[in-house]
Amino acid sequence: VQLFGLMVHNEVEVDTVTFNAAISACGKAGRWVHTLFLLEEMLRSSTELDTITCDAAISACEKAGKWDNALQFLRVMAQRRVELDTISFSAAISACENGCEWE
Repeated sequence: VQLFGLMVHNEVEVDTVTFNAAISACGKAGRWVHTLFLLEEMLRSSTELDTITCDAAISACEKAGKWDNALQFLRVMAQRRVELDTISFSAAISACENGCEWE
């Protein structure tokens, strides 16, 4: 996240691919709160969300056991007409399983 902030500070153009890389890295590091921050920045800057963005965010929530956030991302994807894929649903289901909310 610090490197991402440095890019913004130095006026390096950030786009969907840049955000996706940062969101994915945060998710793999177990930093789901940073993932939420980056998503908020993405929305604030009007950067387009894509399937990879949302899959990475849902996967970050899955790893953290944040099933409610994972389901919220599915809703955001649908509202923004972002294509849902197998990874989207699998990660959300796993998040519910990890959070004992599979019923």
